[in-house]
Amino acid sequence: MSSEEFDHLPSFAFGDSPELADSLLELVLNGTKTATCGDLHSYEKDGEPLPQPGDQYLILDGKGQAACVIEMVTVDVRQFNEIDEVWAVLEGEGDLSLEFWQEGHREFFERNGVYAPDMKLVCEYFQLVKIFKRDQAKPKPN
Repeated sequence: MSSEEFDHLPSFAFGDSPELADSLLELVLNGTKTATCGDLHSYEKDGEPLPQPGDQYLILDGKGQAACVIEMVTVDVRQFNEIDEVWAVLEGEGDLSLEFWQEGHREFFERNGVYAPDMKLVCEYFQLVKIFKRDQAKPKPN
């Protein structure tokens, strides 16, 4: 089954570089990463609605190819400094520690000019619902 039947879904790649997109995608595909977060201010600035439980997204790899579909299970808003060890494990990055999560996410949000210790994050817990063979997938046009 190809990704074309899912082309109507909103799409995104994790991270802010092709390399980060691919490494985070691999964590999703192997079941290690089941959560992600984004800056609430960016949603508000761009006029984007917050994800809701049941929403599905087409996840792209670093080349813009459809790799999988995820479905939101829970979505809530927390401050950066309220993230705990459990959330760090759900995000599945590095050594799964809160310290690794804090450092990596602080650097990410600083690169994007939005970091603050009390910044509000949209915290999304998701499940993987479909994986595509990427050699059959075509880049999704933006």
